[in-house]
Amino acid sequence: MQVSLSTVAGLERRMEVAVPAERVSAEIETRLKSVARTARLKGFRPGKAPLPVVRQQFGAQVQSEVVGDLLRESWSDAVTQQSLRPATDPRIELVSAEPGSELRYVASFEVLPEIRIGSLAELSIERTTASITDADIEAMLDSMRRQRPDFTAVERGATDTDRVTVDFEGRIDGVTFQGGTGTDVPFVVGQGRMLKEFEDGVRGATAGESRSVVVNFPSDYGSADVAGKTAVFQVTVKSVEEQKLPEIDEDFCLSFGVTEGGVAALREAVVSSMENELAKAIRGQLRTQVLDALYAANPIEVPKSMITEQVQAMQVDFARRMGLRDLSQLPQTDAMEEPARRRVATGLIVSELLRAENLKLDREYVNRRLTEATGEGPGSDELRRQYLQNVEAMRQIESLALEDQLVDFVVERAKVLDKPSSFSELTGFGRNPTA
Repeated sequence: MQVSLSTVAGLERRMEVAVPAERVSAEIETRLKSVARTARLKGFRPGKAPLPVVRQQFGAQVQSEVVGDLLRESWSDAVTQQSLRPATDPRIELVSAEPGSELRYVASFEVLPEIRIGSLAELSIERTTASITDADIEAMLDSMRRQRPDFTAVERGATDTDRVTVDFEGRIDGVTFQGGTGTDVPFVVGQGRMLKEFEDGVRGATAGESRSVVVNFPSDYGSADVAGKTAVFQVTVKSVEEQKLPEIDEDFCLSFGVTEGGVAALREAVVSSMENELAKAIRGQLRTQVLDALYAANPIEVPKSMITEQVQAMQVDFARRMGLRDLSQLPQTDAMEEPARRRVATGLIVSELLRAENLKLDREYVNRRLTEATGEGPGSDELRRQYLQNVEAMRQIESLALEDQLVDFVVERAKVLDKPSSFSELTGFGRNPTA
């Protein structure tokens, strides 16, 4: 087999391959004889048809199958012979595949870049630190109280945190529109469930009062029928109820599933949950810091074909998360190329680091991730068993565990600067007033 390799540009390669005619012919003859042993042809007993007849009947099909198989085999042999690491499958252009002649083709492809990981000791990583304060715990308990409010009817005008129940009918240019009417619709003023202008129009109204409220729908509103348009709503307030937060007592504990231990047990469970959330946030930020540092310290050329594949994967993921069926609503590929390039480059760097340092999966990290996924409460043993029996689920668990292991490996060797933070800053708790 003759192989000629040339560099087109950067990571792009062009490889010309010629498989000798003798090899092609020998493979075709072997296949035809195999077919002849079982072929059923009219006028002949099974397996007794002469080879020339079998060739006439099946020659073209066998020729096509042999060419396909030899393309795959010779490509694999040529890659090994040239010590290449293709980034993706090649584009094959047949040059010659006629019966009796050599098989010639051109393969165009990209190779993976040569990566030499720089000294980890030169990396600078910022590690966020934080602890949970009594104020954080009280704020969380207060947030939980706001999830279980009691409402009592009042005769005053509606203010923020009050729950109002309304009937409304909206019109655009004097015509009612789909989704513009509602009966006995409750919402909490200031919570942001309704458009701000609608809430502002109801604020101050008393039970039984009717108002005309003008609402300008944003241009990016979810419904294209009303986006960017102005509607006039006739709103009748049927009730105004004042919000009162519950006391943290036995009933409150029961509402959150704490059946034993009372307030102390609830508080302990809350602290445990907050600690887990904080640890996850710290680990997430540390992971980002490590990957960003590796990416910045090890610039590499990235195969265009891998970027294209990553962009497509990101588009599919975006469509799935957003529930899109109209492909025209997908983000433009240009906007996704740089994030895709960064993701591919980081993946290649991490893979090379794992290989260079001979890092093997540590079962302790796997068990830690598995426990995090299944919990330790009632039913966790059964859930753990289901995970262990699911190959795909365990592959994801092991991938996360190996990533954790890599992060720890890098942090142990890099220059690390601790940066104090807080629970709210790291978890985002308290940013949403309704949290």
